[in-house]
Amino acid sequence: MQFFSAFFAAAFHLLQESALYILFGLLVGGLLKVFLSPSYVARHLGRGRFLSVYKAALFGIPIPLCSCGVLPAAAALKRQGANKGATMAFLISTPESGVDSISITYALLDPLMTVARPVAAFFSAMAAGISQNLMEKPAPPGLVMADLGSQGAAEPAEPSGLLARVQSGARYAVVDIWGDLAGWFYVGVGLAALITVLVPDVWISRYLGGGISAMLLMLLFGIPLYICATASTPIAAALILKGVSPGAALVFLLVGPATNMASLSVLVGMLGKRSTALYLLTIAVMSVVAGLLLDWLYGWLAIEVRAVTGQAGEVFPPGVEMGALVILLLISIRPLLEILRGRGGCH
Repeated sequence: MQFFSAFFAAAFHLLQESALYILFGLLVGGLLKVFLSPSYVARHLGRGRFLSVYKAALFGIPIPLCSCGVLPAAAALKRQGANKGATMAFLISTPESGVDSISITYALLDPLMTVARPVAAFFSAMAAGISQNLMEKPAPPGLVMADLGSQGAAEPAEPSGLLARVQSGARYAVVDIWGDLAGWFYVGVGLAALITVLVPDVWISRYLGGGISAMLLMLLFGIPLYICATASTPIAAALILKGVSPGAALVFLLVGPATNMASLSVLVGMLGKRSTALYLLTIAVMSVVAGLLLDWLYGWLAIEVRAVTGQAGEVFPPGVEMGALVILLLISIRPLLEILRGRGGCH
């Protein structure tokens, strides 16, 4: 009985702190969909070995697609003319970041990690994309028209008028974005609560307290895991509070969303074996480098990560947080029911 009480208390605390930030991230993600034309994004990803990669990495940062949702989007981009390097950059920066995960990182972790996460995702994507385009001559650019949410289907016309667009964006955020993420997010919250209750602090500090060995262990844990950027954040917060170094947590936040065993076979078919190997190698190397640099930065700034973790999420009154939590739970009913019926989430 005591275990269940502690488990639900930890899960409720995470949900209450993150709900308002998730709603904000979802709203921004929905507005990006209606105000930033997918065809405009795709049109810039076919020309140039370096500029196309830069644009793909940059465009991918705010787009809230999970590791499975990004695959058809990237396939559509590649089919319509994006070169391999740009496609690879988009495949890395998009699932590793997103306005929803950036927002919840601020709520559950701290401002430095909130900045480090998208910056590390951007440079990882740049390194992989440029390496790919230097290794292989890009395909000739073609007409690039792709819907980021489909597999090459015609881009639907967006509603005219500011209010209609905002309503359309909010509907897309609730139905499509949260429909894909809700199940994984609650799994992440559940795992974070289990870590909080069951995993001894001494064990975590001994093996994941920092250094190259902690980064490598996080690589082994994160690469085969099937989890989205938003769902990985509460797990990282729980690990940090148990004694994991911020750098090791960053490795998990980068590797977990960008790689999983289910998507690797799709990547082999999309990019080829050599490019998929480069994809994995670049993510692994850049994640470890970013983790080591982040640990050094926390030490140089004399920041005690456990002391600041979650403080940013406490700036709003409890009543506002509870209201946001109620809204989040209400919009979660439909996707969770669809998951129970076997129709929801990423496949």
